[in-house]
Amino acid sequence: MPSFFDPYDIGSSFFDLLRQSRPDLVPQVQLKLEGISRAESQELMDAPRATTILALKYRDGVVIAGDRQATEGFQISSRRIEKVFKADDHSAIAIAGVAGPCIEMAKLFEVELAHYEKLEGMQLSLEGKANKLSQMVKANLPLAIQGLVVIPIFVGYDVRRGEGKIFKYDVTGGRYEETEYYATGSGGKEARSAMKKLYRPSMAEDDAIGVALEGLIDAAEEDVGTGGPDFVRGIFPTVKLVVTAGLHDVAEARIREACQAIVNLRANIQREAGADGETPAKRIK
Repeated sequence: MPSFFDPYDIGSSFFDLLRQSRPDLVPQVQLKLEGISRAESQELMDAPRATTILALKYRDGVVIAGDRQATEGFQISSRRIEKVFKADDHSAIAIAGVAGPCIEMAKLFEVELAHYEKLEGMQLSLEGKANKLSQMVKANLPLAIQGLVVIPIFVGYDVRRGEGKIFKYDVTGGRYEETEYYATGSGGKEARSAMKKLYRPSMAEDDAIGVALEGLIDAAEEDVGTGGPDFVRGIFPTVKLVVTAGLHDVAEARIREACQAIVNLRANIQREAGADGETPAKRIK
């Protein structure tokens, strides 16, 4: 039987539908970067930026987390920004980079998955979801070249295989799977270093949350773009769990308690180290 290709059939992709019918609504092309002045270019470079995000696998699934601070040049533009978003019932996305395009991509990705499920009557596989996000990151490359970078982390629970998965991306849309943990953003290096020391594949849920918070607190201590727990204002990192039962948020009271325990432990270590007036380095000598 002959088959006919319909060039106007965009399938079940909401992102492709927008690009074809309403390109002005696609976040990646809303800004006209050609011919902008130097001052306008500097304004784009000083746009609010969101960092740091991380994810790690544990016994029951995946933890994904991010701090709450966004910076604008040398100033704090927001102390309560959200960087971790629900994608669907069994997956989540965290964003690092320029805040505006990051948040728009996260929201559009959620709509993309819901649109596919309504049209096809079934959910995309976890690999399919990761590939969809890769296409969206790749479409943002023209803006990324101008400095408006969007770098996400995508996590999900593969119900068929009974395991959590972590996917990281580069600026060109390249998609890579991490088997244990990952962190990115301005404080990503410090967060990865902390997780490298503390990570265990068979960790229980409380331990996994603790390791994630240790990574963010370490990042906040070394990186000016990352915000640590703020006990005065009541601002704490966002933490979500993706398990076989679905996606759910970790309660703020639980996060506060875990952060307080970490801070108290570090304070006790400092007090013990300086109890006799000597630093650890002097004791070694």
